Parts: sequence; structure tokens; C-alpha cells
Amino acid sequence: MQGVGYRYFAQRAAAELGLTGYARNLDDGRVEVYAAGPAGKALRNWVACYIRGPRWADVRGVEEQEAAVHRYGGFRIEA
Repeated sequence: MQGVGYRYFAQRAAAELGLTGYARNLDDGRVEVYAAGPAGKALRNWVACYIRGPRWADVRGVEEQEAAVHRYGGFRIEA
């Protein structure tokens, strides 16, 4: 997924929905995203955006995992 602006797409979508967390590239070419926020409509909308990705992306799968809740001041892109 790298090279198509996915991390920036995730950052914009998260900011619009009031979610916090991060997006980062992994060494194997995947993108890892951690998003936290209130349950309900915002989080459901985030998942819909996340699965679709930016229009030029070729999303071939999404894996969801439960994770410990961490506090972030916003949504950032990590190296």
C-alpha cells in the first residue's frame, strides 16, 4: 500500500472524525493504523473510509485487532 498517500488519507479521515492515533509504513509494505475515539458513528465511518482507502489505492485486505487504549493528542504520521 505504500506510495499511494494512504497514511495522509488516514490522517485526514481521522481528523475529520475526531479520532486520534497514528499511521505508519511497515517493512513488509503494509500500513499499520491505530485509531482511537468514541464508539459509534465516528468510528464506524472511520472503518468504512479505512477499508476503501484513497481512490488510487489497491486495498487487498484489512486486519482488525483489539489493542490497548493509548492517549494521543491527535492523529499523526509516523516514520
